[in-house]
Amino acid sequence: MVSVNGRVAAGLFVLLGLLWGSSFVAIEIGLAYFPPLQFAALRFFLAGLIVLGYAAVSTDYWRPHSRTDWTLVGVSGGLLIGAHHAFLYLGQEHVPGAVAAIVISLGPVLTALFATGILGDRITPLGVLGFGFGFLGVGLVARPDPNALLSSDVVGVATVLVASACFALGAVLTRPFSSDIPARTLQAWAMLFGAALLSVAGVATGESLAAVEWSGVAVGSLLYLAVVSGAGAFLIYFELLGRFGPTQINLIGYLEPVSATLLSWAFLGQLIDAVTALGFVSIFAGFALIKRRALGESLARARDGAAD
Repeated sequence: MVSVNGRVAAGLFVLLGLLWGSSFVAIEIGLAYFPPLQFAALRFFLAGLIVLGYAAVSTDYWRPHSRTDWTLVGVSGGLLIGAHHAFLYLGQEHVPGAVAAIVISLGPVLTALFATGILGDRITPLGVLGFGFGFLGVGLVARPDPNALLSSDVVGVATVLVASACFALGAVLTRPFSSDIPARTLQAWAMLFGAALLSVAGVATGESLAAVEWSGVAVGSLLYLAVVSGAGAFLIYFELLGRFGPTQINLIGYLEPVSATLLSWAFLGQLIDAVTALGFVSIFAGFALIKRRALGESLARARDGAAD
């Protein structure tokens, strides 16, 4: 893909946050017509085929070559696509998309936590405080009632939290591997492998495509998730990979709840309450404390770039 200038890159960054935020709303709409696991499987079968087609025409390295490549596909497809979206879609049967997006935004905090435990990353006292703020935020979103710990809202938040943990764990487990496989190739095969796992899990839990209520809204939500906020959004992500570092890319996760909240209000008439919004602020504060040095370096580079 051709490189883009700073302003276009910033615009694409915001657009990516809007697209990924809108996916929570599209999932919520589509779940009225699809069984959750088969819904996710269909989405990633379609998105994976599109991204694989793009990889096939844009690089000679369009399929995994080595054992390391296949390991990355297995971990990415199993955790980042399969397990993550299985629990996300199941959780969104119980909580609105905007709430799910806020819980998912804990991902970078959980990634740092897993990296500390698995890879031995150093954590400072301020980092520990950041973990505390992150989990406090989830508590504010869930607000569990001791007398109703199995209420639908609490179960939904807990299920989405597992989804966020699966993604964070996958991100940490893939970090030690070194491979020249292009991101688009890895993502395509991970999507297809994850979709296969989701479909098998759906069958194992009694889901059937015969239960799908095909309608214009159902087809629209599926195509939007697969083509626009799936394949299209990931193609934007690939363009931004070389320009933004991992800390800046993680900031997209904090645009998603804002996008999901605004779109939920516009299309579904839903608004989060003040306590839920405070939970989101607490989660972001946790991320900022954990990644404060990287954020400072990113802001300095951005200022230098603007000055140039």
